[in-house]
Amino acid sequence: MIFIENEGITDPSINLALEEYCLRNFEGNKDYLLFYINEPSIIIGRNQNTIEEINHEYVEEKGIHVIRRISGGGAVYHDNGNLNFSFMTDYKFESLNNFKKFTAPVIKVLNDMGVKAELKGRNDIVVDDRKISGNAQFSSGKRMFSHGTLLFDSELSEVANALNVKMSKIESKGHKSVRSRVANISEFLSEKIDIQKFRADILKGLYAEREDFETYHLTEKEWEGVHKLREEKYATWDWNYGHSPRFNIKRTHRFPIGEIDLRIFVEKGIIRELKVYGDFFGKDPIENFEKLFLGKKYDHKIILEILESISINDYFGDIDKSELAELIYGADEDANPSKII
Repeated sequence: MIFIENEGITDPSINLALEEYCLRNFEGNKDYLLFYINEPSIIIGRNQNTIEEINHEYVEEKGIHVIRRISGGGAVYHDNGNLNFSFMTDYKFESLNNFKKFTAPVIKVLNDMGVKAELKGRNDIVVDDRKISGNAQFSSGKRMFSHGTLLFDSELSEVANALNVKMSKIESKGHKSVRSRVANISEFLSEKIDIQKFRADILKGLYAEREDFETYHLTEKEWEGVHKLREEKYATWDWNYGHSPRFNIKRTHRFPIGEIDLRIFVEKGIIRELKVYGDFFGKDPIENFEKLFLGKKYDHKIILEILESISINDYFGDIDKSELAELIYGADEDANPSKII
């Protein structure tokens, strides 16, 4: 395992560029670990509609960064009290969506520190049913990373202030408020420490589990590549916000794999635009899925035929094709074209 030193950078656009650069450019057949702490920021999931996830006025007033990541999942709030970790490995089918594999070393170190952490649900690490970590993954086909947050001493009130948390998500987890669902790790420690000491302790614990651990500092040329990626992608409005598509049909449903939010523009019975949003996890770019429907008739049978011809698990995870077809077209009582807005 090789630990990548991010040199104390707290700019989220640089840290996310660093993560992607390392994934795509560092040598295969080796495992890497990256830590980073971001200044106040909202990190948007790859497939989410940024405008509908954030409290825009509050974000502007407080100068909070809004950066889109390349992994799926939901929007999360980062600040100086939040430690982020990223495990980079060769891609293996059995590793995708296997959050237990990648969170186990972190959970063990937390347990050794006296924090009774465990993996629960899709991708959360919890203590006493309160979330202290959310996790997501991305695969380039050859390489992949599994990354997550560790809420150590974060301003939890800012989660609700900065994010427009959807009621469907709160209700699906059986809680009435966002504040009651999350917790800081510092609450469960017997000794008061700061986040830098916590970072050092977590790293020390992970080092103890692997004899082959070493630390790597990027070269000047590699940092140039990171900053180039940052300027061309993570610092741009197009990547972080993107355009909002026109639509006359909106359909949303929360599945076990996450929420899927569809915006469809149908003109004279033909699908002209289709955009998929959500906090689901998939291996393949959702843009490839969207293109399959353009120019096709807005017809339940045709939609089902398209879904039958592909592996939808590559885009969404484990979801039933007939249920997805019903979401795209609607149930029989919703299928009347006169109901298209």
